[in-house]
Amino acid sequence: MRHTLPIAPQFYVTAPQPCPYLEGRLERKLFTALQGDGAQRLNDTLSKQGFRRSQNVLYRPSCADCAACLSARINVAEFGTSRSQRRTINRNRHLERRATSPWATEEQYALFRRYLEDRHANGGMADMDSFEFAAMIEESPIRTRVIEYCDRTTGELVAVCLTDVFDDGVSMVYSFYDTDLTRQSLGTYVILDHVDIAREAGLDYVYLGYWVPGSDKMGYKAAFAGLEVYSGGEWQKMRDPADYDAKRHPLSNDPIAEQVANISLPDGRPLRGQNR
Repeated sequence: MRHTLPIAPQFYVTAPQPCPYLEGRLERKLFTALQGDGAQRLNDTLSKQGFRRSQNVLYRPSCADCAACLSARINVAEFGTSRSQRRTINRNRHLERRATSPWATEEQYALFRRYLEDRHANGGMADMDSFEFAAMIEESPIRTRVIEYCDRTTGELVAVCLTDVFDDGVSMVYSFYDTDLTRQSLGTYVILDHVDIAREAGLDYVYLGYWVPGSDKMGYKAAFAGLEVYSGGEWQKMRDPADYDAKRHPLSNDPIAEQVANISLPDGRPLRGQNR
C-alpha cells in the first residue's frame, strides 16, 4: 500500500503596494493557494483566523508597518436590528432573493460595471472585463453561491452577492448593487438579508471581510450589532472603534515567519516548523 503524508500549504507574501484604505500607507498580503480535496476544510479553518478568499487564493493582510485591517463577522445570536435597519428592510420588501450556482451572466456584469463606475472608478477592479468577472464568480473550489436580488414586479436585477458557505457561517466575498437606488440602502440590506440566510441555515456567523479603523470606506461595518473582529489571534466583541487606533502602530505586527508559524491547519496542527 502507498501511504502519503498530508502536505502543509505553502505561504507567500506579496510585494508592498499602496494601501486602498489608508492614505500614505503600503499594504502587503500573506497568501496561500486554495486547491485540492482539502480546499473546503482549509478555507473553513483559515477563515476563522482572519483569512479571505479571492478565487483560488486565501489571503490575509500582513503589512510591515500597520495592522489596522481586522477581519469582521456578525454573531447571528447577538445581532439585533436598529430602527434605521428595520426601515431599510421595509423599503426592500418588494425584492426577491434568488440563490444560484456560481455562474456569471451578462445582466450581472452590466450591473457590476455600473456599480464600479459610480463607486470605485479608480479602484483595482475598474478595468475588469467580462472574462475576468466570470473568473471571479465561477472559479471557486469550495461551496459558493450567487445571491441575486430582483424586483418582484419588474424582474430587474438590483443587487448581487458572491457568497461562500463555511461550516460555521456565510462569507460575503463581494457584493454590488444599483447605486441609483440610494434610498433603498441596498448595501446594508444585502448584509441584513445574509443574517437571515445564516439564521435559516442554522449557521452562527456572517463574515463581512475587513473592517479598517480610520477608513471611511469600511466604517459602515461598525454599525451592525453583534460585530466581532479578529484581533491579537482571537475573535473578540467589537469595542469602541477608537480603541483600535493603536493597531496602526508600526510595532503591532509580528514578523512574517512568526505569523505563519502560528497558523493552525484543519487537523489542529500548527504550521510552526513546517514552512521552512
